[in-house]
Amino acid sequence: MTVATLADAPAFANGDTTTRSLAVPSRGSSELAVWAFDMNPGASGPEHTVDREEVFVVHSGRVVGVLGGVEHVAEAGDALIVSPNTPFALRNASQTERATGTVCTSAGITASLNGQTILPPWAQ
Repeated sequence: MTVATLADAPAFANGDTTTRSLAVPSRGSSELAVWAFDMNPGASGPEHTVDREEVFVVHSGRVVGVLGGVEHVAEAGDALIVSPNTPFALRNASQTERATGTVCTSAGITASLNGQTILPPWAQ
């Protein structure tokens, strides 16, 4: 068994959101990719799609996931499940409170953003 600590996790800042790689291939995982997210109040990400299912588990705060144009609210303890190839965006619904959580997906995930295919660096 390998232990991948949050304290030693690579951090990736993207606007007002930080992701930290936990169990990903570069840290010893072969099948899953798991990372932590931390969103500043009011933070939002761009709409994109991913080629694998993603599950966002909210630890604190409240996030809104827009999946296929429909808003879904997830609060602490809730899971937001994103199906592959579904247009998706995530935002922190609060203007005063941070939102944190964990994401789990499959190793090798790719995303499409603005017509380009990318490999999310926090999932590698």
